[in-house]
This record gives sequence, C-alpha cells and structure tokens, in this order.
Amino acid sequence: MLTTRPSDSHSATHDRVYRALRSRIMHGEMAPGQALTLRGIGKEFGVSMTPAREAVRRLAAEGALFLSSSGRVSTPELTNDRIEELAALRALLEVELASRALPRAHMALIDRLQSINMNVAEMVTKRDAVGYIRTNLEFHRTLYLRAQAPAMLAIAETVWLQLGPTMRALYGRLRRTDPPHNHKLIIAALQAGDEPGLRLAVRSDVTQGLRLLVS
Repeated sequence: MLTTRPSDSHSATHDRVYRALRSRIMHGEMAPGQALTLRGIGKEFGVSMTPAREAVRRLAAEGALFLSSSGRVSTPELTNDRIEELAALRALLEVELASRALPRAHMALIDRLQSINMNVAEMVTKRDAVGYIRTNLEFHRTLYLRAQAPAMLAIAETVWLQLGPTMRALYGRLRRTDPPHNHKLIIAALQAGDEPGLRLAVRSDVTQGLRLLVS
C-alpha cells in the first residue's frame, strides 16, 4: 500500500496555493499594488504559514508579487518604463511564437480560435474584466502551443503574470465594447498562410492596449 510522505504532502499544498494565486494575478483578479498577508493567505487556503510563504516567494521570484525589505507583500505597481519594457517583450516573444505556429495551423486550430474569440466577445458584452483577460490569454496560449517552443511560451507566460493586475487597470480605461479587432486579423492571416500579416496582427494586438497606459 502506497503512503504519502510528509514532504510530498507539503509540496502538494505549496503548489496548490501557488497555482491558485498565480491564476488570480495573471487574470487580473488583483489590482496593482494590492496588499496580501501570509496570515490571510494561510487562512483562505487552510494552510500553515510555511506553504503560504513559499508560494509568495516563488511568485515574487517570477515578478508577480513585490516583497519589500519590511516583509510587505503586494502586487506590483508598474511604472511607464516597466510597461513599455513588458510590451516590447510581448511583441518579441509572441510574434515569434505565432510565426512558428503558422506551419502547424490546421483547420481544427482555426476553428478553436474562432470559438474562443466568441467567448471573448461574450465577456466584453458582459463587461466581465476577469473573464475577458482569461479568455483573451486562452486565445493566445492556444495559438502559441502550436509553436512547440515550450521555453519561449514559459517566458511569455511570466510576462503575462507580471502584467495581470495592470491588464485589469487597462480594461477599465479602454471601456471596450467590441472584441479585439486584431484577433480577427490573426485568424484571417492563419487561414491565408500570411506570415507577414500574422506577425503584424499579433504585434498590434499585444502592444496597442498597453501603450495607452503610458502617459
């Protein structure tokens, strides 16, 4: 009979807290500069301070949380320079991922992207900011998985993680009433096998909104 060692149980607990917090941050469920406490995290997830602390440290290492010298934990408030830097990273990484995905863009993928884009449009209609961010990232991740470049995609997801709270702020500023026009251009370029058009559509999609935040 197999038994679970204490170390395995501890690792699973830490991973559960980490993944839940990571999802919230990435999908804009937390505002920029929002404070967290280890005690609050532990109480919410029913865990001790140790796995809560380990999850926070891991997220801080990824740039998703800011850990001050005094021990205060918060989501980052991004400066204009930092937003510009992350927008540039998105343009570099995601354009390359889309380009690598193009040769493998079969009709099943295109149909899937069209379906996800309908969900994006539904979130816009509902004015559901978190739902919008979640389905928007699902659209991009679904395309980029076809690139078969896991290291590059992992870096792109770290950028999304750092931008999560800021994307929530951006959504509020945009007051969007229509789904992203560039998503349709991305799908059209995939259907046509148009690599220059695809690169341009992806670059526009991942940078235009962010640049509105830079004053």
